Amino acid sequence: MAQRLALQWLLSLPARGALASHGRAFGTSAGCRSTFNVQDGSDFQDRVVNSTKPVVVDFHAQWCGPCKILGPRLEKLVSKLEGKVLMAKVDIDDHTDLAIEYEVSAVPTVLAMKNGDVVDKFVGIKDEDQLEAFLKKLIGA
Repeated sequence: MAQRLALQWLLSLPARGALASHGRAFGTSAGCRSTFNVQDGSDFQDRVVNSTKPVVVDFHAQWCGPCKILGPRLEKLVSKLEGKVLMAKVDIDDHTDLAIEYEVSAVPTVLAMKNGDVVDKFVGIKDEDQLEAFLKKLIGA
């Protein structure tokens, strides 16, 4: 009984952690609607590959320290662009197939996609100026 309860508790941790860190996705501001968590391969195809807007894809992991710094920094800058670009968050532990398909060998890895094609990419953490330049290049500003 105790083992089953402990297992249930452990299995519930990622879900609670994801809701706590991404609970803003239920908000109504433009920034919140611009960022979303990829649910599966079909969701990625629909919302990223088939998107009419440019998409920044943040491949990250819950256990990755630099990801926890980069993710919010990138979300903030994407929200400032008021819908000109979308941000898809892909947890590599949940979506290993996407990580393999897009040749993600380290996290954080960020892809810039337009019309379903990867047009730019970086691995590791960047400061706000570098991220702004990355986003401006993606939207053509």
